[in-house]
Amino acid sequence: MIVVVGLSHHTAPLPVREAMAFSQEKLPEALEKLRAEAGLDEAVILSTCNRVEIYGRGKNAGIADAVARFLAEYHGRPTSELLPHLYRLEGEDAVRHAFRVAASLDSMVLGEPQILGQGKAAYEAAAAATALGSVLNALRNRSVAAAKRARSETGIGHNAVSISFVAVELAKKIFGELRDRNVLLVGAGKMSELAARHLVRAGARASVLGGRRFERASELAAALGGRAAPFEALREELARAEIVISGTGAPGTVVERADVEAAQVARRHRPLFLIDIAVPRDIDPAAAKVPGVFLYDLDDLKAVADANLRERRKEAAAAEAIVEREIAEFMSWRKSLEVVPLLVELRQRGEEIRRHELEKARARLGSLTPEQEKAIDGLTSSIVNKILHPPTVHLKEIASNGHAPEHVGFIRKLLGL
Repeated sequence: MIVVVGLSHHTAPLPVREAMAFSQEKLPEALEKLRAEAGLDEAVILSTCNRVEIYGRGKNAGIADAVARFLAEYHGRPTSELLPHLYRLEGEDAVRHAFRVAASLDSMVLGEPQILGQGKAAYEAAAAATALGSVLNALRNRSVAAAKRARSETGIGHNAVSISFVAVELAKKIFGELRDRNVLLVGAGKMSELAARHLVRAGARASVLGGRRFERASELAAALGGRAAPFEALREELARAEIVISGTGAPGTVVERADVEAAQVARRHRPLFLIDIAVPRDIDPAAAKVPGVFLYDLDDLKAVADANLRERRKEAAAAEAIVEREIAEFMSWRKSLEVVPLLVELRQRGEEIRRHELEKARARLGSLTPEQEKAIDGLTSSIVNKILHPPTVHLKEIASNGHAPEHVGFIRKLLGL
C-alpha cells in the first residue's frame, strides 16, 4: 500500500513546518531510520518551506501510524503535539495527493514551478539511499508526466502571481526584450533585490543607489554583476536607467517628480518604468504624469498579481481533469500488479503440465524427426496459450476493477494453484 503522511501550509503554521524539516545532508540517515522503524519497503522524504511529507510503500497494517510516530520522534516532539497538524492518506487518496502536489495544484502559489524540482531532488535522494523501488519510482514518473501535461495543456502556470515576477512581466510589456536594459535599484530591500535578480537573469544590467548603508549597496551591486552609486547621483542615475525599482523603507518620498522630470529631459522622454514597492511610498505619485513615465506602486502590482491568480484558478479545473485521468491510469496499473504473481504461477503450471504430457507422449510415440518434434511442441504450446488466454484477460479485468483481493483466493483454489 502507498501512504502519504505529512503537514503543509494548509495544516501547520511556519514554526511547526520549520521544526519538522529535514536537512539535505541528513536525508540518507533519516530514510534508513524511517524504513527500519516504520516497516517501509520504499520511502521518499519531501521537505520544503511549505511542506514536509513522507511517501511510503509497505505491506504491514498501520504503516501510516508508524510513519507519524517516526516523524515526531525523529524531531524530538511528542506525537500528540504533532497529530493535529498531520494528514495521513492511504491508497488512491495518497496517490491523488502525490499527483496534485507535483502539478502544483496543492501549492501555496497555484501553478508555481519550483515544486517539480524539489520533488525531483527528493526522489533522487531516495534513489541514492536505495530507498526507492519500482512502485514509488513509477509514482514519480507518472506524477511528473501528469504535472508536465497540466502545465503544457492548460494555463495554470501562465501569468505572474508574485510581486517580483509581475514587475518583470510588466517591464517586458513596456520594453519587449530586456537584454541590455539598465535597471536602477534605489535602496537594497529584499523585494526589490528579488525583482532585480529576475531582471538580470533576463539580460538586464543593474546599478544600486546607496544611502547611509553604502556598503550594503556595493555588496548587492557586486552580487548582481553591476555597480553602486551614492544617493547624491540620483538624477544622473535616473537619466541612465530604463527600469527603476525603489524600496528604501524611508519615512517619506525619496524620488520627487522634479527628479523624474529632469531625468526625462536628459533621456528625451524615452519610456521609463518606475516600480515603487516601498511602504510608505518612495516615489512621488505625481511622477506618473511626466511624459514617457510608467509608475506602478505596490497596490498596482498586487492588483495585477491578483487578476493573474484568478486566471490561474480558472485553468485549475482543466488541470485537475488531466491529473485525474493520469491518476486513473496509475491506479489501473497498480491494481493489475495484484494478479501478476497469480498469472505467472498460472503460466508456469500450464507449462509444467504441457511438458509432462509431452514427455509421456514421446515415450509412447518413440523416436521422432526434428520436424515432428517441432510440430508437437508448437501444437501443445498453442493449446496451452489458447486455454490460458481467457482467464488471463478476465483476471486483468478483475484487477482493474479493484476486485482482485476478494477473488484471488477463490481463483487459486479453482485452478489448483
